[in-house]
Formats: sequence, structure tokens, C-alpha cells
Amino acid sequence: MNRIVSKKQLSADVYEIVVEAPLIARARKAGQFIIVQIDTEWGERIPLTIADADAEAGTITMVFQTVGATTHRLAVKEPGETLENILGPLGNPTHIEKFGTVVCVGGGIGVAPLYPIVQAMKAAGNRVIVIIGARTKELVIFEDRMRRCADELVIVTDDGSYGRKALVTEPLKEFCEAVKPDITVAIGPPIMMKFCEKTTAETATPIMVSLNTIMIDGTGMCGCCRVSVGGETKFVCVDGPEFDGHQVDFENMMLRMRAFKQREDADHHRCHIGLGIA
Repeated sequence: MNRIVSKKQLSADVYEIVVEAPLIARARKAGQFIIVQIDTEWGERIPLTIADADAEAGTITMVFQTVGATTHRLAVKEPGETLENILGPLGNPTHIEKFGTVVCVGGGIGVAPLYPIVQAMKAAGNRVIVIIGARTKELVIFEDRMRRCADELVIVTDDGSYGRKALVTEPLKEFCEAVKPDITVAIGPPIMMKFCEKTTAETATPIMVSLNTIMIDGTGMCGCCRVSVGGETKFVCVDGPEFDGHQVDFENMMLRMRAFKQREDADHHRCHIGLGIA
């Protein structure tokens, strides 16, 4: 059992929960994730990236968006309540070294898992430029945290309600042409990462992407998270979650991620009308 220490609503559908998990807090590294099971009655296991950790306090921070039945049930949990199981840290840590100039791009909720990578890249002595993208001002998260560790922060919104009215690929293209970063990192919706890859390809800039595929066991046994990278089958949970973006078959990944959309939409509907799901 893992006790919830605190809970905060970051935007309309995005929540931040801090839970007690001392072993994970001490062992985790940037880029790794966890598998969360709320209780044994429903039993669904969902992957969540570790957005932050405090080894001294023995806590980890999870940031998630309510999109299906399990995340809606997680969102109504309160401090003092417990989660049945948290497995981790899983996946390979981000490769951190002193590259030189690193541009980190986060879209929507992808800004949260980007945060520990930004911290680690800065600690390694890099010049770190961060681009945050969101649909509206209300959906921008982690701005203050990013400002504390980034050398430069650019915020863009689709509707222009905050920062620049642009997609993340616009400032990314500008930095690729003017600054010529040594590496870029992108985390966000698959379509965003796909176009970040296309943008960096124009200047032959290396890009690392963190994939958020469907997962069940998180140990490479079920095969649900398989993706095609460089023409080879890889499993996100054990081979990733980060890959060379220029090698990822994004079309195949997005097609596979839509496999359970009809069921997810049905569960979401039942959540709101109170049938079958608390």
C-alpha cells in the first residue's frame, strides 16, 4: 500500500499526486516510469512517468490526465488514502551527459515527465532550452519549475492566450536553425512528437522521444507496447521508453494506440453517468 501525501489539480483534467514510495524515490532516474494499480477489485494497471521524487522524504510525484475509467477513479482519491500497488522504477533511464546545448520540448501533460530530464541535463552542465506547448493558458503546467532550471523558456499556446500563438515546432525550427542544438528531447502527444521529428530532420538534429504506448505488465511479457524502431520490433517498457525519434514508426504506433479507444470512451461515459464505475 502506498499512502497519498498530497493532491493538486493543475488544470481542468490534470492532477498531481504525491505518494509514499521510498524505495522507488531512492532508485528512480530521469525518464523512468511506474505501473500503478489503484486497487485489486478493478485491477487495471496504468503506466505513469515519475514527474519528480524526494529521496529524503521517500515520495514520488505522479502527474496524470483523466482520460479513462482508472484515471478518473485515481483523480477522486484524497490525501491519506492509499493505492494498492506501485511497481517501479521501470524502463531505461534517459541518457544524460554533457552534450552542449539541449532543446527540450514538452506538449500538454508531456511537460511533467520532461521536467526530471531538464533537471538532469542541466545538472550535467548543458545549456538547456525548454519549449512548453499547450492548447490554452489554463493548460500550461510546470512553468515555475521549468523556469528555475532552464536557461531559456519559451511558451506557446494554440489559441495565443499565453506566450506565443504557435505550435511547438515553430520555435523548435528556429532553435534548430539558429542555435543548432546538440540534441533535442520531445515528450507529448504522438502527433506532436512526430512533427518534432520531422522538424529536427530538416537540420539533421538528433532527437530523443519518450513513447507513451499501451502497457499492461511493464516487463516486456505481454507485447502490448511494441513499436517499430528502425525497422525492428521494440518493447517500450523494457527497450525504452526513449528512442531515437528519427527511427520511430509513428504511424504504426498511433494506429496501435487507437485499439481500445471505443472501450475507453464507453468507460469514460459510465464514469459520468454513475453506471458500473464509482
